[in-house]
Amino acid sequence: MREYCFLIGKHDAPERIRDSLDRAVEECAADGITLFVVGSRGNFDRLAAQSVLRLKHRRAEVTLLLLLAYHPAERPADLPDGFDGTLYPEGMERVPRRFAIARANERVAGGARRIIAYTDGTPGGTERLLRRAEAYERTGKCRIVLLPRL
Repeated sequence: MREYCFLIGKHDAPERIRDSLDRAVEECAADGITLFVVGSRGNFDRLAAQSVLRLKHRRAEVTLLLLLAYHPAERPADLPDGFDGTLYPEGMERVPRRFAIARANERVAGGARRIIAYTDGTPGGTERLLRRAEAYERTGKCRIVLLPRL
């Protein structure tokens, strides 16, 4: 798979991050990253997908994938309008269901060239993932773009 950007954030992210999110997505494309991976579990994921879709209307080379935490045969997912396909990370079929979302996020973050993230600072999965991703960033494998808390 080509270089990609993974977008992750708190499920209840506020609408006011939209402009910051748009700028971060545009910056990825300006740096040559045109493949974006987004989940489907909350307001951040909705806002992230909308940002990528706005970019996609201006740049035909942009691709948007929906991250699946559960095997599509077990839990079929309807592909939302504008998405180009799904991504089910390798090896996920052996992950217990209660850990599926966190593990899918970790696996995708581990291969991302860029991670765009939003957190409000409260403990949770996004913060745990960002702590792990900081190790990738220190080695130069990825760059984390943390959206400002507005």
